[in-house]
Amino acid sequence: MRTTPLMALILIALVSPIPYAAPAGQMKTVSAAQSRDTSTDVAAIGSIITKYAKSIDAADTTLASQIWWDSPEVSFIHPLGHEHGFDQIKANVYTRLMGEIFSERKLTPRDITIHVYGDAAWAEFYWDFNAKFRKDGKPITTHGRETQIYRKMQGNWRIIHVHYSGMPTMQPGQGF
Repeated sequence: MRTTPLMALILIALVSPIPYAAPAGQMKTVSAAQSRDTSTDVAAIGSIITKYAKSIDAADTTLASQIWWDSPEVSFIHPLGHEHGFDQIKANVYTRLMGEIFSERKLTPRDITIHVYGDAAWAEFYWDFNAKFRKDGKPITTHGRETQIYRKMQGNWRIIHVHYSGMPTMQPGQGF
């Protein structure tokens, strides 16, 4: 069986949480899959999540380039599509979706859990998204959950995959 690096990261997702105090009053949890101190890595990934939210808020591809791995191997799964490579993510998520559809955006991550395992890590969190449509100024508020996968390269953490979705539907016969 051939195992891809992304599948390997997903397979190591079974670890136990350790509390971590986060800035701005948000609660974060870190999972220490190894015996070494991961607090520096957790803080770095927490900073990436903060920058990620700011990059979405501003539809800022320059800020995004500081946190994403600039590679055709990264991916972003969202309700409107599946982007492959950082160029597609910049064009379709940042420029088209965030920049062209919304005139204002505010992404607020919460209930963040960060897991570190060597040079691989992932974060899970819930989010609230408030925005205004560019075409008519109408507000929209959505809520969802997200998983981000990171890889440490040359001493720096980078996002290599994002998967987000809305909150589960509670209607009978939906959400399968």
